Order: sequence, then structure tokens, then C-alpha cells
Amino acid sequence: MLKPTVAIVGRPNVGKSTIFNRIVGGMTAIVEDRPGVTRDRLYGSGAWLKHEFHVIDTGGIEMGEEPLLVQVRAQAEIAVDEADVILFIVDGKTGLTDADEAVARILRRSRKPIVLGVNKIDHFGQRNQMYEFYSLGLGEPHAISGAHGLGIGDLLDQVIANFPKSMEDEEKDGAIRFALIGRPNVGKSSLVNAILGKERVIVSDLAGTTRDAIDTPFTREGQDYVIVDTAGIRRRGKVYEKTEKYSVLRARRAIEHADVVLVLIDGKEGIIEQDKKIAGYADEAGKAVIIIVNKWDVVEKDGRTMDRFRKKIREEFRFLSYAPIIFLSALTKQRLRQLLPMIRRVAENHSLRVQTSLLNDCIMDTVAMTPPPSDKGKRLKIYYASQVAVQPPLFVLFVNDPALLHFSYMRHIENRLRETFGFVGTPIRLISRKKNEK
Repeated sequence: MLKPTVAIVGRPNVGKSTIFNRIVGGMTAIVEDRPGVTRDRLYGSGAWLKHEFHVIDTGGIEMGEEPLLVQVRAQAEIAVDEADVILFIVDGKTGLTDADEAVARILRRSRKPIVLGVNKIDHFGQRNQMYEFYSLGLGEPHAISGAHGLGIGDLLDQVIANFPKSMEDEEKDGAIRFALIGRPNVGKSSLVNAILGKERVIVSDLAGTTRDAIDTPFTREGQDYVIVDTAGIRRRGKVYEKTEKYSVLRARRAIEHADVVLVLIDGKEGIIEQDKKIAGYADEAGKAVIIIVNKWDVVEKDGRTMDRFRKKIREEFRFLSYAPIIFLSALTKQRLRQLLPMIRRVAENHSLRVQTSLLNDCIMDTVAMTPPPSDKGKRLKIYYASQVAVQPPLFVLFVNDPALLHFSYMRHIENRLRETFGFVGTPIRLISRKKNEK
């Protein structure tokens, strides 16, 4: 299920980061009583009344040295582009400002649901300070206090009431959805065009030239696919060029909506820290993963270049040890024919359900060959195992004492499951429960 996105918009120092922290449930954004302090935190997850959603704190977007009004407008434009619901925060103590009115004009044109929160209404006697905000034409203002948590529940009631129904009722259609993620200019758009065999998206040597994220369905050998190109990180020109970290939101939303994630690395430039961060999003989400080393045609090679690069990937991406690696060139289509069969294979593994009897045969053989370690004279006993979910495969081990199941032995069991059943390209989740515990 694709989660809705809520963007928090407003001029500096109205309390956006405080509201963000309230919604996501922790002090994850920097809060200080002066404008422009929010720098790093941009993206979080919230939940209210069984509804889960993403939250953007637009205060985390750096706009450089432009005048204040230009920065606020740019934040509003970003929210309009990406949000399903816009949470517009104004300052009840300061009152209505020209910047508030400028943002309101942009938001009204968006035709997206807007919830207006008047912050810093810390007690009932201050409620008369909020009525001037009716003139913004955004509906009823909601009195809130981010500092004290007052009115946040009523505000979120209104937010979730505006969530798109189609998003929550989304059903799988049988197509394999795969997303391409990676830092700018690793060749995502070129790979999209190579797969589809046509110039579906604009390709340039300049990083960030793709203007839109595109979902494109196609069929090969009887299998339906949907390819998601996430290269459109910087729409609206220079606004996005100054918000590189905004790519986190787009990458995560694409990952969430995908079955398989292709992590692209620039074969010519090699691996950098940002590659690992981007790949980590896919692993955290439990998606099937393929590592693609693109631009292999321009890499200077000897007889062991590929082996050295593969070893380097395994060292740097230890958390993706299950992911297959393909060296290809989107430009020359070298090894491109390997890609779709591999996507199909890892998607099948991601949805693989193991027969209970075969699963327990594997677990019992593992225990017999390598008995669990004991702790203070007490030995772990694994009674049986059960697979309870797919995408990714999730296994429950029923034991005498979960505290005795050490991480290293859990990893040993995972390795045996992979040796026995494959699971190429997909993470495996293992949890333990005491026998007779649900």
C-alpha cells in the first residue's frame, strides 16, 4: 500500500519542526527559537488512527541566500508537487503576514487538500488571535500548540480525512514493479530508454536533467512490468538544484511502491558513501534488490577488473549480500538481456512461500549439523518454524527461550535457508517466539 504524504509548509519560526516532531513521535528535527535553524531533517513517518503516512518538514530544505519570501514560495512549490495533503502552519502570536498570504495563493492554486494550523495558541484565552486567518480562504483554522501538544489530535483528524481513498485501496495487478534508484547521473534515464527501446525520458550528461518521475508499463514474454524512473529529483529548475537531499523522499516513495529495486552505481566513478545510503533505503524497506554497475563500457579493464569491483561491492554493501550484481552498459546495451530475467527471478523469490514440512526439515538438519550454543548451562531448543509472510519472506522460530537465540546463530540459520531454497535477491526476516506464544 502506497502511503500518503503530508507536507508541513510555512514561513520560518512558525513552529514547523515542533509540529513535525509531534507527528513523527520524537525529537528528530532541530528546534531552536530563531528562523532557519532546521537543516538536516526533512522526512519522517507518522501514524494516526490506524493510518500511516509520510511527513515532509519543508523547513529542512535549504534555499541559499535568496530573500525570505522567495524561499517560502519555493517550499510551497515543493509541497504542492509532492504532497497529498498540505499542512499549512501559521503563527498565532505574530498574526497574519504578507508571506502567509503569498503561500496561501500558491496553495489555493494547487487544488490539493489544505489543513490550516494556527500554532502557538497555548491556552484558550488566545483563541481570538486566530480568527484573522479566515481571510486566507483556506477553510477553518485549527488552534494548536506544538510546544504543549494542544489540538494536535484534532488537526490530524482533519489531515487523515483528506487522504486519497484510491491510495489506501490500491490492489496488486500482477505486474512486477521495479524502481531505479541512485545518485544523479548514474544513468537511470539511459537505462529506462534501453529497456523500453525508445527515448521515453530525456537523457543528458548534466546531472538532474530528468524533469518528471515516470511510471511506464510494458510487457515482455508474457510478463507485465511497470518501470519507475526516479531520476526526476529536481523539477522546477534551480529550486530543486539546491535541495539535493530532497531526493530521499522521491527515492523512498518509489521504493515503497516497487517490488524490485535496482540500485545503480556508476562503474566509471566507483562507489561513494551516497550509494550506500541510497541502497540502505531499499534494504530497510525489505524489497528485492539488484545491484547494477552501469557505464561498464567506459571502464578501463584488465582480466580481473570485474572480480575486483564485485569484491569491493561485497565489502561496501555487506547488508546487501543477498543481492545479485549485473555489470552492464545502458548506452551499448551490453548484458542488458540479463536484466529482465533477473528482475523476474528476484521478484519470484521475494514472494516465495516454503512448504512447512520442507522448512522444518531444513531447520532440523541445521540444528543437527550445528547444535545451538548454550548459555550458563541452558541450551537453546528450536521446536519448529513457520513462514508467516512474504515480500519479504518472514519466518518465525518457536523456541524454549528467545533470549538464547544469538544473532550469530540466527544468521547461520538464514544462510542455510538461502542454501536450501535460494532466495536470491530478497532479504529474509527471522524472528523468534516462545513456544505457544502467538
